Amino acid sequence: MPTPTLPSPVSDPLAGLAVFERGWLSSNNVLVHAAAGEAGAVLVDSSHVNHAAQTLALVQAALAGRPLALLANTHLHSDHCGGNTLLQQTLGVPVALPPGQAEAVRRWDENRLSHHATGQRLGRFTHQRLLQPGELLVVGGRAWEIIAAPGHDPDMVMLFDRAHGVLISADALWENGFGVIFPEIAGEPGFDDMHAVLDRIARLPVRLVIPGHGRPFADVEAALQRAGQRLQGFVREPARHARHAMKVLLKYRLMEEREQPLPVLQQWAAATPLVQGLWQRFAPAGVAGIDDWVQRLVAELATAGVVSVEGQQVRDA
Repeated sequence: MPTPTLPSPVSDPLAGLAVFERGWLSSNNVLVHAAAGEAGAVLVDSSHVNHAAQTLALVQAALAGRPLALLANTHLHSDHCGGNTLLQQTLGVPVALPPGQAEAVRRWDENRLSHHATGQRLGRFTHQRLLQPGELLVVGGRAWEIIAAPGHDPDMVMLFDRAHGVLISADALWENGFGVIFPEIAGEPGFDDMHAVLDRIARLPVRLVIPGHGRPFADVEAALQRAGQRLQGFVREPARHARHAMKVLLKYRLMEEREQPLPVLQQWAAATPLVQGLWQRFAPAGVAGIDDWVQRLVAELATAGVVSVEGQQVRDA
């Protein structure tokens, strides 16, 4: 597809963009304001359902009465698309998503949507457009290249504004790492895809990364080096990645619920397909069962200061 004629790049790579940095339960949101002659702004990702009202308020305040033409999801994990339902209901905004799960959304097939496998909340929504890798999303006077970014999620995409060097990386690259490689914890290959995506980013003329979590950053080379080292460690020791994934799932559950009695958290783990799969493939020696594993990992999270435990009650910290 030929690149449309666009205004000359500006010196500030964030000009015309509003980046809403959110807490770790929710993804960041990027609002790309419309340029002259465009139908309206585009919002990239909508955060978790628990924070949907905050997302709506942030977007409406930034728009100041101007239209929102599209909500684009980089992928469909619950922290990136949980606000879709409220935004559609309130603003009537169409949703664009990567093609890999479009049919699952159309049919609302909970066995194929990740929130069922992870035991997380997600409200139902519809989609009207696709983010096809290799095509362009033109908004804000910028031509955003849609780039396939499997690894963290097999269907994830990134958005790259080559003229300004801005990469919306979703969970492919953070300042200190990347998202859990979910295919690997589902028993499918994902490390090679993650490596290929990091290589793809390294070949792009990136000046600034807007990650799915954390602040925007400009030292891309250092971030890629940290991510590469982390990935190499996981490749050498897949059980280390599995243990990390279990802690992430437990922490995320507590961020979602705020607090739960340990037996309830153990029941959730035993009923969650991804946790069951991790236990079947990576059960540590000397651990009696999922309940015991959860209890030990909660103790480690408490030692690290990311949860607190008082009696049987486990709280997010």
